[in-house]
Amino acid sequence: MLNRRKKNAAYSALLLVVSVFISIVILVVWLKNVFILDRKPLLFGSTYMTMDNQYFEVLNAFIENYVEVNGDRLITRDPASSQIKQNEQILDMLNLGVDFIFVNPVDGHNVEPALKECKRRGIPFIAVDTEIYGETNPVSTVISDNYEAGVLIAKDVVSKCQKARIVVLYDNKISSTCSRFNGFKETLDASGFPYDIVYTASGTTLLHETMVEMQKFLDLHIDFDVVFGGNDPTALGALAAMQNNDVLSGQLVYGIDGSPSGKAKVSQGLMEATAAQYPSEIAFEAVSAAYRYLDGQSVKDSIIVPVKLITKDTLDALTVMSWQ
Repeated sequence: MLNRRKKNAAYSALLLVVSVFISIVILVVWLKNVFILDRKPLLFGSTYMTMDNQYFEVLNAFIENYVEVNGDRLITRDPASSQIKQNEQILDMLNLGVDFIFVNPVDGHNVEPALKECKRRGIPFIAVDTEIYGETNPVSTVISDNYEAGVLIAKDVVSKCQKARIVVLYDNKISSTCSRFNGFKETLDASGFPYDIVYTASGTTLLHETMVEMQKFLDLHIDFDVVFGGNDPTALGALAAMQNNDVLSGQLVYGIDGSPSGKAKVSQGLMEATAAQYPSEIAFEAVSAAYRYLDGQSVKDSIIVPVKLITKDTLDALTVMSWQ
């Protein structure tokens, strides 16, 4: 009799465990159906003007993380600063069946042929970090306040010298660096002080090519007081050329990005400041806008993320070796 009771108790306990397990399985399956698997996983695509820039690597890593958290997948292409190649890669991603594309164009005007094909196939896209021009309007444009970045640098220059000979290094084919330069120049012009741009290289955003451009200027043996770099790699390239030629003697060197490399030079007193972008926020805003659009919700045409000037005095509150 006792053994039978023990067997019944054991059987009841086993039945309870099995029932609880089945209930948990049913609950998990139900939750997946409600929150995750009520749609097939989405395939996103991303393409940037170049991945030979740490900023775009970090930006893409944030986008990929946000996409994967939602149970979806991201494929990324690097056109290596070739608009022809980027257009081909966008078409290739369309053929792979992407549902949405994040586009950082090499040339905001000449990316249009590929984007027209996106429109034709009904595949939406968002412009990230720089504008796209033409008739193929993106779902949204998510960018840093690039004009303000130039303004912040110019204000810092004005606060430190009311007269200066300036070297400008940027890319006039990229809307973001153009906006930065415009903010810089217009703020200097409004100050009323005699600032003179003695040299301009308007086709550079990468460190090594900027070193070459800066070397061309240094070979002219023209005195200068300020270097305006359209991004941190440009500023770092100019700085490297100056150090190689042993001409670094109190000039104010400015970059834009807030990259770990840029902040390290600021902390060492080699760069005067860098206007920080926030790739984590740009990625979050871009991915959020994409999902809202795919869910049938309204999305702002333009989302602008604020920037902040980082100087040696403000580095205490920031981590030098990481992005914001």
